[in-house]
Amino acid sequence: MNPKVDDYLENLEKWQKELEALRHIILDCGLTEDFKWRNPCYTFEGKNIVLIGGLKDYCTLSFLKGVLLKDTENILKRPGPNSRFVKLIPFKSVKEINELQPILKSYIYEAIALEKAGIKVDLKKNDALEYPDELEEKFKEDSEFKSAFENLTKGRQRGYLLHFSGAKQSKTRTSRIEKYEERIYDGKGINDCVCGLSKKMPNCDGSHKQLE
Repeated sequence: MNPKVDDYLENLEKWQKELEALRHIILDCGLTEDFKWRNPCYTFEGKNIVLIGGLKDYCTLSFLKGVLLKDTENILKRPGPNSRFVKLIPFKSVKEINELQPILKSYIYEAIALEKAGIKVDLKKNDALEYPDELEEKFKEDSEFKSAFENLTKGRQRGYLLHFSGAKQSKTRTSRIEKYEERIYDGKGINDCVCGLSKKMPNCDGSHKQLE
């Protein structure tokens, strides 16, 4: 056990028992305990496999290459819309953790086996962009708009797609597309400066508010 992890757990105000339970399960799988990114991190031959940590509403067991796991139990979640590789399992009680212990161990052993085999995340596959239906319809209606969007860098395209797809209602997704239409024609990303006053070009730093 790593003394840095001991200190981390002792100073927690929440999720201490839950993280202790996860810690014992992980160590029982033969991983080495380290402390990285302000969280307990568990490695295999120096390669990062899983992290544990506490958030406001739950604690987590995070797999650094979670996208490679089969997830036969359908329990892995994405930490956020921008997450590409990491997947996590949220917990709110020691009971939940104990009930899932055999499954958690099987997931950890699978992650170790992937690392032993040297399997890496397919960056090209993971870079595939998903287009909401409303944007596909817009492309059909306006080929020039489609060309303008496709001429954007992959990063700018991804930024727009995350924003468009983040709306739950179709009406909202459509209005977001319409709102940024001119910006897309200008070759600008969703967070790019359009007023020319930013000191952090090409990113916007809020200088446009001087014009309002």
